[in-house]
Amino acid sequence: MPRYMLECCVDSVESAIAAAEGGADRMELCAALVIGGISPSLALFEQVKENCNVPVRVLLRPRFGDFLYSDYEFQIIKREVELFRKAGAEGVVIGCLNADGNLDMEQMKELMETAGEMKVTLHRAFDVCADPIQAYQQTKELGIDTILTSGQESSGLAGLPLLKKLCELQIETNGPQIMAGAGMTPDSIRKFLKETNITAFHLSAKKIVDSGMRYRKEGVPMGLPAMSEYSIFQTDKEIVAQARKILDEC
Repeated sequence: MPRYMLECCVDSVESAIAAAEGGADRMELCAALVIGGISPSLALFEQVKENCNVPVRVLLRPRFGDFLYSDYEFQIIKREVELFRKAGAEGVVIGCLNADGNLDMEQMKELMETAGEMKVTLHRAFDVCADPIQAYQQTKELGIDTILTSGQESSGLAGLPLLKKLCELQIETNGPQIMAGAGMTPDSIRKFLKETNITAFHLSAKKIVDSGMRYRKEGVPMGLPAMSEYSIFQTDKEIVAQARKILDEC
């Protein structure tokens, strides 16, 4: 019987606690999930570890945008790998591309060496690479154990055909585990279980919580104008629990 993995992406201590209480097997910790996630602070990691007894992999991404990194940005990522390894992270979530859309193998090898015994996930840089099959094979060469992917589409459901193909490749080659992500819900997980052999799923399970601020100065955005400064995104324990129940029933 396969062991099903449920990973929850969180960017706060509150979300991490909710994910753990809902039954997540592992967390991907980041900051600013609303823009796809960037590297979290060590202080946030320490608080999550103090309050949750669940393995944590840390997303390392120095900025919003593509995965073609300058030398300065790469050195930041490399230093963060070292810092979170020393802080006790179970693993890191990384990815670097060349301008031609292929994995930057030189940078990736350097990061893998720095990671040491930590587990490594290739994040959704995979979803914007030029050749996913070649990238999968390179990921195996690197020793990466997990690929988080939506099948190169905007959502995991839309990318189901490629995800199914990648899962078959995983089984044939005993390669990195395919973890389906992007827009995953309990219902979409149920569909994946019926139509694929994928056993690892990634979701954020977010709900919007209204700010506790009583005084509100509207019309002064601190970031994206489309986003309210008084809406807080947090993990919904009940959604995580629903996903957990579906996996346990299998």
